[in-house]
Amino acid sequence: MKQLRIKTYCHIKNKQVYLNGKLVFHFEEPSSLGDFMKKVYKHFKLKYTRFYKMDDISKLGFVASDLILKNLDGSNFKSEDVGLVLSNSNSTLVTDSHFQESINNYSDFYPSPSVFVYTLPNIMMGEISIRHGFKGENAFYIFERFQPEFIVDYINQLFLSQKLKACIGGWVDQSKDSYEAFIYWADNMEGDSAIKHTPSEIENIYNLT
Repeated sequence: MKQLRIKTYCHIKNKQVYLNGKLVFHFEEPSSLGDFMKKVYKHFKLKYTRFYKMDDISKLGFVASDLILKNLDGSNFKSEDVGLVLSNSNSTLVTDSHFQESINNYSDFYPSPSVFVYTLPNIMMGEISIRHGFKGENAFYIFERFQPEFIVDYINQLFLSQKLKACIGGWVDQSKDSYEAFIYWADNMEGDSAIKHTPSEIENIYNLT
């Protein structure tokens, strides 16, 4: 197998958006995750009608993925050759709590289907896959912290077994008080990227911001 290389990556946290290590957007005023993602969505002129129906963590993962794919030529890959392997530490806990609130009031009982549909983290991957037509293998894992060693090994195995030719990997997490998305695209096509798909290299670019 040719050496996998990371061709592009995005890091979103603390009301800042970094693309390939460079700050490309920031918003200094206080804002919720949902409001901040709307600002990013409009700033980069992303267009997708389903965006406004998503829960906040799906918006976070969706926008980060859209930004790395916006200027990436994916024409060399069939839809079934592109997969996703993502992770976080809180699953969809914030969305779960919102859904719980909708069923707590017995005098005004209304379990919201529009919220309930997002109470699984793989729904976020579904939104990304629908948007870009990806049909390859995907998996979502829950860890206490970002573990590049596991993500790298898992994705490398998918390539070795010839199940994928390109993959989006990373970390998309939301808690009550914080949020973070770190997403990258890896493939083994010819190119000028010097970033090898190894745990140490991923640690390096993850810690740039």
